[in-house]
Amino acid sequence: MNPLTQFKKIQILPLLIALALVALGSPAEAQVNEVTHWNDIAVTTLVAFPARATGPALQINMGMTQGAVYDAVNAIDPMHQPYLLTTQFPATASKEAAIATAAYMVLSNIVSTVPENIVFDRATLLERLTTEYNNSLNGIPPGPRDAGIAAGNAAADAMIAARHGEDFCPCADGRFGPSPWVPNYEPGHWQPLLNPDGTLQLDPVAWVANVRPFLIQSPSQFRTDGPNALTSTAYAEDFNEVKALGSMNSTTRTPEQTHIALFWQSPAGGAIAQWNAVARNLVDQYAIDLGDSALLFAMLNLSAADALINCWNDKYYWDFWRPWTAIQRADEDGNPDTERDPSWTALLTAPYPEHPSGHLATDGAHLEVLQMFFGDRTAFDVRSSRFPGEVRHFDRFSLALSEIIDARIWAGLHFRTADVQAHILGRKVVHYMAKHYFQPLQ
Repeated sequence: MNPLTQFKKIQILPLLIALALVALGSPAEAQVNEVTHWNDIAVTTLVAFPARATGPALQINMGMTQGAVYDAVNAIDPMHQPYLLTTQFPATASKEAAIATAAYMVLSNIVSTVPENIVFDRATLLERLTTEYNNSLNGIPPGPRDAGIAAGNAAADAMIAARHGEDFCPCADGRFGPSPWVPNYEPGHWQPLLNPDGTLQLDPVAWVANVRPFLIQSPSQFRTDGPNALTSTAYAEDFNEVKALGSMNSTTRTPEQTHIALFWQSPAGGAIAQWNAVARNLVDQYAIDLGDSALLFAMLNLSAADALINCWNDKYYWDFWRPWTAIQRADEDGNPDTERDPSWTALLTAPYPEHPSGHLATDGAHLEVLQMFFGDRTAFDVRSSRFPGEVRHFDRFSLALSEIIDARIWAGLHFRTADVQAHILGRKVVHYMAKHYFQPLQ
């Protein structure tokens, strides 16, 4: 039985039956479908954007793309509640043409509407998308093809209108808006690092904090509990852990831990690209059909987009300092159990506030959806663009999550509390999504 069948029956409840099915069942022979094909194209296209349109912005763009693909397929074979598109199309329409059209139209729109002051090679990306689109349509009979194209266009139009508004402004939903950061030099507040030329390393995608979510009701719906008080024992414990393990020249962190920390800081698309790749592999491995594949990728990317929107809103709400600032200014925190080290530097750095962790918010959402579909005891491989050809194998999704929480501390990027709360944030968004969206039709 397809492991997704159990998800449809019991939704958010623990998938014990699905766990057994996945653990004991024999995977089908691997095959590629059009959903995984265009998901790969989407990731490849969107990671080519410059800094001001990647990171959490990549996840927002993936949400737009996969939401439209889902609606296109569901409009032909309606098995679940639609996301935006309520119009139905003939059952004879080509789902492959609908998938390719929805993805192509949304991706082309995203590429074309990034503000002109963000410079990148749009023409080449658009040309590649057109080539891929024509290849996808080749060989599909005219009747089913044209009906599928109509479904794909309708789904893309619905998504573009929802995000752009009546005036078709690419910033109508808050994208590319102003930064919410207000400088505060008091202890505990985030301070940007300096570039070699003395300018501040500011967050290029701070605008994500105020983007209108796809599923949840507001960018702050699942506000985290926040960082530990500077004078607390819990803060001192987090502080001393990352101080010992996360420094550039740590003698406590093992070589293996250093390698793992770097592995999970994948420069090309990060966790977003990694988890979409894992999902593609599992879809192909278990021969998931087009409808269920489209549902999976919509749930993955829409929920992860909202998790990151909420996470970025939290980052600028709490405005908490990174470990490198905290350790260098520990004489100002009022905590007798922390000790200042003015020369301390982290293995890795990032240009935005510390709490909560963006990586773990992403991981929390993606992994929660993958667990729902396939069960926790599912074997999978993860690759990192930092180490081409290297594969990390896991027998459970939960094992990967535990490793990433530690990895962000070994990298010197986060206090443990920020990782744990971010993971919970991602899970909360998924639970909300499962309760309010994509319900099976009677």
